[in-house]
Amino acid sequence: MNRILPCSAVFLLLLLVAAPIKNSGLQSTQTAAASSTPTLEGHDSPEHPKWSYSGALGPQHWAEDYPDCGRKDQSPIDIRTSQNAKLPEIEFHYQSSPLFIENNGHTIQVDFPDSGASANTVTIGGEEYKLTQFHFHQPSEEKLQRRSQDMVVHLVHVRGEGVYMRLAVVAVLLKAGAANSLIETLWQHIPKEVSHEPEKIPNVNINPDELLPKNQGYYTYLGSLTTPPCTEIVTWYVLKSPTQLSAEQVETFKKYYSKNVRPVQPLDGRTIRKTQ
Repeated sequence: MNRILPCSAVFLLLLLVAAPIKNSGLQSTQTAAASSTPTLEGHDSPEHPKWSYSGALGPQHWAEDYPDCGRKDQSPIDIRTSQNAKLPEIEFHYQSSPLFIENNGHTIQVDFPDSGASANTVTIGGEEYKLTQFHFHQPSEEKLQRRSQDMVVHLVHVRGEGVYMRLAVVAVLLKAGAANSLIETLWQHIPKEVSHEPEKIPNVNINPDELLPKNQGYYTYLGSLTTPPCTEIVTWYVLKSPTQLSAEQVETFKKYYSKNVRPVQPLDGRTIRKTQ
């Protein structure tokens, strides 16, 4: 759950696993101290080494600087087999909120400042998670029966802090069809300059509910962030039904980012459950 969650520490509370010294099992004292800074992904800085979706900094090299990227319970995955299970509904409590948007060098992301009782939340099995951000990948990182959709949006929700932090990431597959009014609004306000600080757009509110399909049945499994540091604290909820956006809206995103996806990872014995 592309991010979670690419992110400003004001909005994102994920504990970063420190980068190791290359070719050594010892951890750098400098990066260990820097790891106390919460983030959903490794920023491009001495403490957070650069990464990319291709080439010498591509996914096959992420584990050199971010060791969790080499662990077994990684995401995304190809969902081929799953087990029917009695699972709780995802209760979405989304509302109109000011638009904070960033073009962070890896994706287009919308952030949600912590607004206390008025925060956007989901409740799953009686546990509440706050929406901290959502972002896009093209094509979808998740695959169903070896097939990707045109895009995917990852809605990243957080519960707890520090070592007790857990993420619930809802993946909504996006299929080319009718235009989506919320996405149209977002694309009109994409910042031209790359930055890890979100830009508040005056007098523009958005409601994440407009990204959700009517049928909210899902697949679920335990996994990781799909970008460095690849921390394995995510429960994924991949909605079965896609939401539509227009082919033109897909092409607009591709002008900024195309193929910003991590390859699917081995399942390694994990169980994928699905709503009946």
